[in-house]
Amino acid sequence: MVLSPLDIHNKEFGTKMRGYNVDEVNDFLDQVIKDYQITLNHNKELEEQLDAANEKLKYFNDLKDSLNQSILVAQEAADKVKANSQKESEIIIREAQKQSSDIVSEATNKGNQIMDEASKRAKKLAVETDDLKKSTRVFRQRLQVMLESQLEVVKSNDWDELLKEGSMSSYDEIKKVVGDRLDNGSAQGVNSETPSDDAADQVTETPVTDEGDASQETVVIFPDNDQEHYDQKH
Repeated sequence: MVLSPLDIHNKEFGTKMRGYNVDEVNDFLDQVIKDYQITLNHNKELEEQLDAANEKLKYFNDLKDSLNQSILVAQEAADKVKANSQKESEIIIREAQKQSSDIVSEATNKGNQIMDEASKRAKKLAVETDDLKKSTRVFRQRLQVMLESQLEVVKSNDWDELLKEGSMSSYDEIKKVVGDRLDNGSAQGVNSETPSDDAADQVTETPVTDEGDASQETVVIFPDNDQEHYDQKH
């Protein structure tokens, strides 16, 4: 059993001959009581500090466990976030690749479509140009035939006979000859302007050359004032 300061204070000693001085013993015991009380108080404080330290240690141990658990949870969460981020990045990359592939495919299809349309237009334009050249050749041939027929009328010997000096042809004869020639020439010119499709197809295709300005008009002059010419001659 641990002595208390009160036990020391209440301790009584027996007396004997030639024993210790009672007053000195009592003073020493008082001093011992004081020191012992100080020691007990100090021990109590140390015990309280130790309890507090143990409480703190327990708290920090619990906190350490909690932190370790939190670190594990955070690590797991980070791993999950990393895995999800990687999956999302892979999905985004696949979608971007698919979109880029779709865009390239669409652009390629549009480019091919534009090229096809341009090719078709070019072919159509070439066909139309060939048709126009063919029509131009046919028109040129028809015009040439008509002009040659009119020139044959102008170069006819009947004109020389009618216009020869000293000729005594009557007005009716001149008019008849001139009228017949002009009618024949006009008929040939009209016929030459409307050839059949077979004749148009049989026309030899010749390259169109720049023999003159296309804007120049060909003027055909027909002798249409027979009476005035006859009066001047007679």
